[in-house]
Amino acid sequence: MNLLATTSTVVVSSYALLSAVYKTVQAFHASPSHAPSSPTHAIRPEAMPSVDVIVPCFNENPQTLSACLESIASQDYAGQLHVYVVDDGSSNREDVAYVHQDFAGDSRFNFILLQKNVGKRKAQIAAIRRSSGDLVLNVDSDTILATDMVGKLALRMQDTDVGAAMGQLTASNRNATWLTSLIDMEYWLACNEERAAQARFGAVMCCCGPCAMYRRSALALLLDQYEAQYFRGKPSDFGEDRHLTILMLKAGFRTEYVPDAYAATVVPDKLTPYLRQQLRWARSTFRDTLLALRLLPGLDPYLTLDVIGQNVGPLLLALSVVTGIAQLAFTCTVPWWTCVMIASMTMVRCSVAAFRSRQLRFLAFSLHTPINIFMLLPVKAYALCTLSNSDWLSRKSTKATVSGGEQSLKQSQESQPDAAWLSGPTAPVCKRDGLRRPSGSDAAGLAAASDRAD
Repeated sequence: MNLLATTSTVVVSSYALLSAVYKTVQAFHASPSHAPSSPTHAIRPEAMPSVDVIVPCFNENPQTLSACLESIASQDYAGQLHVYVVDDGSSNREDVAYVHQDFAGDSRFNFILLQKNVGKRKAQIAAIRRSSGDLVLNVDSDTILATDMVGKLALRMQDTDVGAAMGQLTASNRNATWLTSLIDMEYWLACNEERAAQARFGAVMCCCGPCAMYRRSALALLLDQYEAQYFRGKPSDFGEDRHLTILMLKAGFRTEYVPDAYAATVVPDKLTPYLRQQLRWARSTFRDTLLALRLLPGLDPYLTLDVIGQNVGPLLLALSVVTGIAQLAFTCTVPWWTCVMIASMTMVRCSVAAFRSRQLRFLAFSLHTPINIFMLLPVKAYALCTLSNSDWLSRKSTKATVSGGEQSLKQSQESQPDAAWLSGPTAPVCKRDGLRRPSGSDAAGLAAASDRAD
């Protein structure tokens, strides 16, 4: 056996060993450990904490935004609920005006209209500082919530040691393309394997942005740090969900995952926007992993294994592929051991996922492996080499349409006096027919997901 073949065998065997240990321990800890949440109607309304739902939006599709707000308005929650919709300097404000009017008659809804685009994080903070509820629920404008989502997250937050909690995410457009179907399965694995195992130790490393709840008293301590995140001297504006979660853990709070609290979000249906999203997420993950390393000594040893598995694992896989290709190119011999090991591990993982989810469709998740190897690994490598780049990527086409051009992320809350404030019935109510409501196929999808819960 020549040097290249030996190197290829050693690297892929190391990857297989690490992955086998990591995934086995992860599956053990990810097994259901929490009893289903108690119904909120069984608890006195005055005993439930008040919740402020914050929905930042930027150039959102009107029907998508309407579906999101309708799902919030339809929450079966016994406590006080207030909603703050923050329009972050959208260029399509006239198009979404009727959506604002649709909900302006509901006294729970408040609308903040920022004159300039300041970014998602600043938009969230603008609403957080104007609200006063016990709990804060951040919701993306393309996300719809199951009717009991707020109640189930609020129940988990009754433990004062919990600073943040997230529910289970699904793709609302999972049947649109083959890619959305794969992403939906990817979300299931991320929630029910990765987050579920981390939650066993009260240390979910990222409470996902589409729908995550935070304790206001904890946010008050961390808001300045959250607003002023820098990396290598430059403002860092994306990856706000992971950064805020890490700050919660750093402050000594627990972060939790509630598997029976469902939300559905729109995912990319084409490869180009998907890869752009993955590039942004990879940069965020690498940046905040450096911050999370300082927390590991105070957390359960599993979290150290988790960080190693998620960072060293892809590195070993990339080296396995590179050495395998080199072996083929320079020795004209097929790296059969590498191919067999990667294929075997893929089938084992997909089979276990199909068994745990009780869905045979997870066998098709094997198609994700070539995407991971030939697209996502190069994207992660590029992200690692360009960590200082804070371009949002998906906002390029809209920045030019925002009045004033590109806005500085250093702008403080005090420098936003030009935000228009609309609350309650200050705008006329104008109900529109034909709007996309979550009571249709989206709600049915959420109900089906709930029925499939472990």
